[in-house]
Amino acid sequence: MLNKPITRRSLLGLGAAGAASLLFSGCTTERADGKVEVEIVSYKQEAVSIFDQLMDEFNSTHDDIYLNITSPADAVTIMKTRFVREDYPDIIGIGGDADYANFVDSAILANVSDCPTLDKVSEAYQDILESVTYVPMDGIYGVPYVANAAGMLYNKDMFEEHGWTVPETWDEMIALFEQIKSETPDIYPIYLGYLDTWTILSPWNSITINMVPSDLARQVNSGKAKFSDYYREPAERMLQLLDYAEPGPFAYAYNDACTAFARGQSAMYPCGSFAVPQILSVNPEMNIGLFAMPSAENPDDRIVVSGVDLQWCVAETCDHKDAVYEVIAFLNEQENVQTYIDNQRAIPCTEGDYTLDPLYDDILPFLDEGKVLDYLDHSYQSSMAADAQLQTMLINKDVDAFLTKWDEDWQRYNRSVIRKVQEYESQQ
Repeated sequence: MLNKPITRRSLLGLGAAGAASLLFSGCTTERADGKVEVEIVSYKQEAVSIFDQLMDEFNSTHDDIYLNITSPADAVTIMKTRFVREDYPDIIGIGGDADYANFVDSAILANVSDCPTLDKVSEAYQDILESVTYVPMDGIYGVPYVANAAGMLYNKDMFEEHGWTVPETWDEMIALFEQIKSETPDIYPIYLGYLDTWTILSPWNSITINMVPSDLARQVNSGKAKFSDYYREPAERMLQLLDYAEPGPFAYAYNDACTAFARGQSAMYPCGSFAVPQILSVNPEMNIGLFAMPSAENPDDRIVVSGVDLQWCVAETCDHKDAVYEVIAFLNEQENVQTYIDNQRAIPCTEGDYTLDPLYDDILPFLDEGKVLDYLDHSYQSSMAADAQLQTMLINKDVDAFLTKWDEDWQRYNRSVIRKVQEYESQQ
């Protein structure tokens, strides 16, 4: 909690007067039939059919509220445009990432700490959402709905056929890579597909999260640490993966990697649960597992990378919170969450007796114990092009240059965040 109130930045770079005027613009509307219309704009375009189903069910069972859910392409850009026009949806469905942090910082989102549904949300995912903001905030600005996870995807049937076991340490994983190379020379231990630079962030997140302080970004922003003090060994391990992947991984894209893994050209794929639908579109019968990246020094200290993939945020301008909270309560009912996670192979952020996809069997203990941390790149500014920097490091095999540029660029692209963090700490 704050000891002093924080001054949040004006909306998306607008002047202070323009941002202040937004606070007096209502958003929930009353329809001609007397119902209060609650509008949700969600960035999960791939879940349109599920949202249509839930919307129809809600509207058929509520006489006083009409629910309208849209999931447009490039939704976040559309949201930002609407914010500038002072045209706010009641509920904003986004992930727990840098866009969310910016929305909180710009006073766009309402404090929803009084939302009853929060009582059902797992503490681990509430903590993850809190960690995304630049400084500790006085309030709660989103209700986590579902999460995803990253680590090492693996072909369960292939593992069983060859008697391979899931590794728990880095040395065990490298030994398994060597075993696969010697026993099945026609199968790559892993496939990478690094032509699309964003794919590099998945193994980077999973490896590094187990090797650095969980609050490293905040330590750097407060001037107490440098990334170069911690990122060398994770970078070297990223280089080590190249020895066990397809030749020339920078020539193959994400779709190529998913297809190759689906066709049995590799035993493993360092990616996240979000890739599974693409993989299954190629091989619907594939039996896929996901294990925690074994990069912690002690196997008992392993952490699963898991972020809030979708949360419900409420616009600060909303004047019918009771109706909005009723919609959020409906969406977070166990039966409706189960419908969503069955379709999207997601992880529920609310506690309950859920049936998860077998994909998560290996990481269930981590989820149950709350041994999860957010994606590191959620704290990286997009302007810094972290994925491109990692790709350059892997192509040039120059860790020293990477570390130097990373520290320099962090200071350059995070000036306002650094100033905010240091101002906050000076107030404590």
